[in-house]
Order: sequence, then structure tokens, then C-alpha cells
Amino acid sequence: MSITVNNLTKTYGLQNAVNNISFTIEKGEIVGFLGPNGAGKSTTMKIITGYIPSTAGTATVCGITVDESNNETKKKIGYLPEANPLYFDMYVREYIDFITNIHAVKNKKQKIEEVIKTVGLTVEANKKIGQLSKGYKQRVGLAAALIHDPEVLILDEPTSGLDPNQIVEIREVIKKLGQNKTVLFSSHILQEVQAICDRVIIINKGKIVADDSLNNLQKGNSDEHILLVSFKETININELQSLQDVTGIEQLQTSVFKLKTKNPEQVRKQLLELSLKNNLNIVSLQSERNSLEEIFKTLTNQ
Repeated sequence: MSITVNNLTKTYGLQNAVNNISFTIEKGEIVGFLGPNGAGKSTTMKIITGYIPSTAGTATVCGITVDESNNETKKKIGYLPEANPLYFDMYVREYIDFITNIHAVKNKKQKIEEVIKTVGLTVEANKKIGQLSKGYKQRVGLAAALIHDPEVLILDEPTSGLDPNQIVEIREVIKKLGQNKTVLFSSHILQEVQAICDRVIIINKGKIVADDSLNNLQKGNSDEHILLVSFKETININELQSLQDVTGIEQLQTSVFKLKTKNPEQVRKQLLELSLKNNLNIVSLQSERNSLEEIFKTLTNQ
């Protein structure tokens, strides 16, 4: 396992910021780490990186136990914190060169140019960091996290401050990096998580409330299905209430309905029969899956 968190707890005074959580992430996984503000995401990430100690429990990276004084795990981690610390008086290349010296990177000139290109900093590479927009400052932080070619990437809000085009570019960078690295990243942009991740961990009030593939989370634990049907003509809801195997109906618009059923295939057939019998035209008939936003709201009670 690239990352293993076992019974991790972090206490501040009488409050548990992280409360006895456990999870593992393997190489090649891109895992979205979600939760409301104050849920414990950043605290967990700081413990994994060795930035702060845990109160109880352990975290290991590439088989090495994380400890504040253990630099071996830090060599294997690329970390972009939520509050991206940069030296604003330094030039972009100068700053990245400074980071390469900290990590003792070999062939550093080549590596610097490669990482500048990777994160899309080429056009801004000769500017002082203080002159950059927030989005480009974020790219400098990402470059610093990547420059030593770490096995594990911990990214706390990596797309913060980026415009829509930049978000798409960084999304592609993260997806590419995830092919041979372990990536754990947090985001409040749920569409980004859906676009990048196959697996999601949701934390709320210091506890993990979900850890599963996005596909399984969207299916839910219930065997109840949702069908959305739209007719060209106006139809009375009473016509649909006569359908067998339909356990609930919600009228969304004049001719658009949400049907609940445990037997979707049978209801599809009944809808087609109903349309033929009454000379109706079905404009669309599709299954609805829970969105990540709905799942997030349900699990975090927001």
C-alpha cells in the first residue's frame, strides 16, 4: 500500500479534529477526499505528510511510518497545502531551483523545464511569483510538489483559484500523474472529483462516513431505481399511478415524471404499452443516478 492510515486521531483540547479513522490507498489510485469545512481533511493530510503529529494511531507512506523527524517519508511525498506557501520576491524558475536543491534533484535544469511545461507555467516562468495571478501561484506550488518525482501526491484544493480552462488543464495533469503515482486530493468542486476519481472518501466531523468507488456510491445501498420519463403530450398523473411495480411518482414538469420502482425493466415495458395504447410519444426515458452532490449532502447532513 502506498498510503495506510490506521486508527488515526488528532485532538485539540477537548475536540477531536480527526476521530479514529482508517483507510488505505494503493499505487495508481486517484482518491478524492471530501468533507465540509472543518471536517478534518487538511488535518489528516498534514499528518500523512509529517507536517503535524497525530495524537493516536499511525500513518505509513510506502511502508515507512510517518514521523515529524523522519525525512524518508517526506522524500516520497509531493505536498501542495491549502495555504500555498511561496516566496513572492523570487522568480518562478529561481523558486523551483531552490526546491530542487532542497530535494537534491539530479539533472535539475532539465527537471525544472519539464515541470514548468507539465503544469503550464511556460508563459509566466520569467516573472516574480508575487506578480502572478492566484491560479498561476497555485501552479508554482504544484510544480514544487512534483519536482522531485515523488511516489505519492497529497494535494489540498489543487484547483483553488483557477479559471475553468486552467481547471481542465490541471485535471488532465492529475489524471496523467495518477497512472504511476498515488494521488490523494481534496476539493470543494465536486464535478472535478467526478471527472478525475474512481474512488471517494468522505469525512464528516472527524469520522469517515463513506469510502467506496464513485459507481457504488451513486448506486446506493437500496435496490430502488429511479426512472425519468418525459412525454410530448400532456398526461394525467393518474395514468401513471395505474402502472404496476411503481412505488412512487413525482411530477417534475407538466409532462415530466420521476418514477420509483424495484423493477425498472418491467416499468419500461408498461410505459411503452401505455404510450401505444393512448397514442402518446415518449420523448425520453432514462435511469437517474445519485449525483455526488446529493450523496455529499446526505452523508454530511448539509
